[in-house]
Amino acid sequence: MSRSIRTITAVAAALLLATACNSASDSGGSGGDGGGKGGSSARGVTDDSIKVGGIVSMTTASGYSKKDTDLGAKARFDRANAEGGVHGRKIDYLGAEDDGQDPGRNLAAARKLVQREKVFAIAPMSSVTFSGADFLQKQKVPTFGWGTIPPFCGPTYLYGFGGCMVPMPGGTITQSWPEGLKKVTGGAKGKSVAILANDNDAGTFAIRTYKQSFAAAGYEVTYAKSTVPATSVPSDWSAYTKEILRSDGGKAPDAVVSVMQTPYNIGLFTSVKRAGFRGVLTDPTDYDPGLLTKSATRKALDGVHILLSFQPFEQDGADMRRFKADIRKAAGKDVPLNMHMMTGYMSADLFLAIADKAGKNLTVDSFQQAADGYSDRDTMVGDRRFPEGRKESFGCGALVQLKDGKYTVTSPFECYEPIPFK
Repeated sequence: MSRSIRTITAVAAALLLATACNSASDSGGSGGDGGGKGGSSARGVTDDSIKVGGIVSMTTASGYSKKDTDLGAKARFDRANAEGGVHGRKIDYLGAEDDGQDPGRNLAAARKLVQREKVFAIAPMSSVTFSGADFLQKQKVPTFGWGTIPPFCGPTYLYGFGGCMVPMPGGTITQSWPEGLKKVTGGAKGKSVAILANDNDAGTFAIRTYKQSFAAAGYEVTYAKSTVPATSVPSDWSAYTKEILRSDGGKAPDAVVSVMQTPYNIGLFTSVKRAGFRGVLTDPTDYDPGLLTKSATRKALDGVHILLSFQPFEQDGADMRRFKADIRKAAGKDVPLNMHMMTGYMSADLFLAIADKAGKNLTVDSFQQAADGYSDRDTMVGDRRFPEGRKESFGCGALVQLKDGKYTVTSPFECYEPIPFK
């Protein structure tokens, strides 16, 4: 992986956290290698099947897990197979490799799936440690995931199911968070926000991005710092709380915006509540019914408005009802829904949509031709379009609030006009 890609990947990871690659030669071949029997010479494609695998951070050092991403992908592929597959080919989904959110394991998983398992595509890829990106691009492996990290922005074989959600030079910033928050705060005029992130390159980039985003929406950004240790959750949040609650000319801001993961949010939000803060709390990570099983967690996050880049589970519609039915069937029972399931499901969904457009003669070339100029409307992530999605987000989002042990929609799923990234 080049130095520039490695650097910007680290920088933008906070957009997902809040969601060592080498260039050795390999024997995996290009996208046309390893054809199966009959009608296609493409790797992983036979007359009656298409082989697909996934890479997911199922285990991490912090305990944070995205394992349900695998269930989401399986649910979507199961429905496709029940409906006859893609032009008569069933999806042979191998399941997801666990990269442990470790760069070396991510690259190893990519190599295993391509060189040993001979997959045609990888869907889903869900990890902030995407060190296998250069390898997959070189090997011409269509790869699908949540475009909240830079590898999904620009490369021709890597696809973000919501488009490129990382602001890039010359690109844009999606405004779904501040514009959605206006519905909560009664507009932005005269309202102030404080933004907090971790003390690494990722946090610095997040602060740079959201200072622009909230200011462009009309909010006064009175505090924007990346000072929270990224290596461990602080046991004492009083210093941060004191600064934040005095940031608006000696008084508290109207909203506190956290661009951090759940353990950090629990500490920060608990501290500001204890200090008497009665304004709006918001973050992009805590939409997970599994968090509601612990009373302490439920209490700490009560009242928080959470940003989503897909339709909320609480927002009824035909696509959402079908998603829920597919998850239930794949799990074999009713299970709490979470955003990881949606990540896997929509990664698989975008792959299936493009593969269907590619037609019966499925090769990497025909797949790429189908992707260029692909578009559809009103999906659970908005209006999808490529190649625009390689550079820009589809610009859609919603806010839900955790209140009294359940989530409610406070800003319905909507698409907003982006702004230039400076």
